Amino acid sequence: MTWHTGFLQLSIWQLVATVLLLTHVTIVSVTVYLHRYSAHRALELHPALKHFFRFWLWLTTAMNTREWTAIHRKHHAKCETPDDPHSPRHKGLATVLGKGAELYMAEAKNAETLRIYGKNCPDDWIERKLYSRFPNAGIGLMLLLDLALFGVLGLSVWAVQMIWIPFWAAGVVNGLGHAVGYRNFECRDAATNLVPWGILIGGEELHNNHHTYPNSAKLSVRKWEFDMGWAWIRLFSLCGLAKVNRTAPIAHRVEGKQQLDMDSAMAILNNRFQIMAQYRKLVIVPLVRQELSRVDVSLHRQFRRARRLLAREPSLLQDEQQARIQLVLEQSQALRVIYEKRLALQQIWSKTSSNGHDMLAAIKQWVHDAEQSGIQSLREFAEQLKTYSLRPAAALA
Repeated sequence: MTWHTGFLQLSIWQLVATVLLLTHVTIVSVTVYLHRYSAHRALELHPALKHFFRFWLWLTTAMNTREWTAIHRKHHAKCETPDDPHSPRHKGLATVLGKGAELYMAEAKNAETLRIYGKNCPDDWIERKLYSRFPNAGIGLMLLLDLALFGVLGLSVWAVQMIWIPFWAAGVVNGLGHAVGYRNFECRDAATNLVPWGILIGGEELHNNHHTYPNSAKLSVRKWEFDMGWAWIRLFSLCGLAKVNRTAPIAHRVEGKQQLDMDSAMAILNNRFQIMAQYRKLVIVPLVRQELSRVDVSLHRQFRRARRLLAREPSLLQDEQQARIQLVLEQSQALRVIYEKRLALQQIWSKTSSNGHDMLAAIKQWVHDAEQSGIQSLREFAEQLKTYSLRPAAALA
């Protein structure tokens, strides 16, 4: 051992691999413990595993469980409003990307945020006497360990560890995850999936999925999406260290079912985001394609862009986008009908979800009107709604 190579005496490539491993443990600690367990209670964790995550986060981030949990819960409760601790829409994308850690630290000082949103977080002896009382002692100890293990390059290792979460979580996910990417579901905020392979940030890249189903322990919903955090949860479960409480609901359909009943209504309510995604795929996209062959060539670009806008959450539309939609609707009565029917369908569960009988009556009326619309794709979608069930076909047999 020499002072400049440290106790382990690793090569550069071994050092790079070690840094990736260390930072990945930090990512797993954030996504599994802080996010899915502490903030959303989507799963339960073994006490030993919870304490390991708390200890590791104290060493590598100086983040406090209660502060992080409270800030994240407030983000969901106040998302895309001026009270959102880190909304790109109100604070600016550049601010969230470049100063995400500063926004976190500022909100952590808000006693009201901690009081309202920080319930059911650790308050044991070690939390009070060490982790919360001396938050910077952990990262100081990590610096000494890095220098001892890796020598002079340990300072670089430590620096990467310190910026990993502020850059990826506080900056990229909270910033780009509400600005760019793709959306599986039209939830009421601007959350996006950055990429379908949630590996580097432990699955947090699938941000639109999470905001649609915040209490799901699994963030991937499509067959081609991958959630590294869920892979770890499955491993912990197999080892008896975790128990999943909730995942996103599964949309069951019973082929041949022709009757709308209370089971159908509850299934439609539970799976409303998947159903609206199906509405875009089965109704909006085909009809826009059909109308393209009818309208003047000069309008083709507007119609193609309308495929996405006609399915967009209305509260997220900007003035110019609303004007673009109106231009298209003025050119096509059929598109006007399916757009108004989409809005009407969304209104059903926002106004009647507290009363199942009212919701069932409203859905029946919506289906009847859709069947009388004269639009083939809309009629077929209405027929499909009748086949939804809370239980799979095998359970009904």
